[in-house]
Amino acid sequence: MLRLCVADLDSPSYFVATAAVELGFFKQEGIAIEVERAYGALNGPERLKSGDVHFLGGPAYMATRAFPGWQGAKLLCALSQYSYWFLAVRADLPVACGALAALKGLRISSSTAFPEVGLRHMLKQAGIDLARDKVSILPLPASTDEHLKYRVGVEALRQNIADAYWGNGMRLAIGEKLGVAKLHLDLRRGDGPPGARFYNFAALTATERLIEEQPDVAAGAVRAIVKAQAALKADPSRATSVAERLFAPEAAALIADLVARDAPFYDAAITAEAVDGINAFATANGLLKEPLPYERLVAAKFKDLWR
Repeated sequence: MLRLCVADLDSPSYFVATAAVELGFFKQEGIAIEVERAYGALNGPERLKSGDVHFLGGPAYMATRAFPGWQGAKLLCALSQYSYWFLAVRADLPVACGALAALKGLRISSSTAFPEVGLRHMLKQAGIDLARDKVSILPLPASTDEHLKYRVGVEALRQNIADAYWGNGMRLAIGEKLGVAKLHLDLRRGDGPPGARFYNFAALTATERLIEEQPDVAAGAVRAIVKAQAALKADPSRATSVAERLFAPEAAALIADLVARDAPFYDAAITAEAVDGINAFATANGLLKEPLPYERLVAAKFKDLWR
């Protein structure tokens, strides 16, 4: 039995990979696989390298943590296009949506590690100096309940720990539903500094060893993702049955709307522009020493299966 883990189980951007397993598209390809109910951001890249998991759904640059210089891992396909990070602010904050200058003086709560790296990069690219502009980046409040991790941004606002939070689409949606938060930045749709939508994209990663030793499995995984993307585009409500098995009820009730919102970005292709964006982001933040060729990052042999 193969195993898939995703960086964040409730993220709509990684949900395509989860749905590809849970809706039976991997099975249609003859691949026996299960989704791990775990927080893959914690140690997913390391477990991919050890062989404990076989596919990793998450940020395109995620594997660099365990595969320096991208040696030993490749991107099989995109799960969705462009940066999927959102910045939510307090619902009562009198600021215009998308205004970067409005971030000055705010306390922003964020998950540590990769999400915080993205937040800091975005602020720097926006010309915001943390010290000069009195911007604080604070960790999200701790949660002992795995099913309520998506609410920690909301709790940061409720506890007056922060004025804003940075996170995935589910965290924004929960804040909006509860009337606590409102959208301020959506990088995917053009908010943020120029080029911000190319900081990142959601991808399916596998080891070079799996690709070389089991090319049929790798190809089947790509086909399963493409089928899942098409199925969710055609009928976003299919996401609900999957979420009801894996999510807390509050999140499961929202997933179909989030999938419908993001479905136009469900495309498995990895463009040269996307790789240029990842190279620029990764080198700027110490994840890579230098930009790498497209073929070093991407399993381009499968590109004919992306569409």
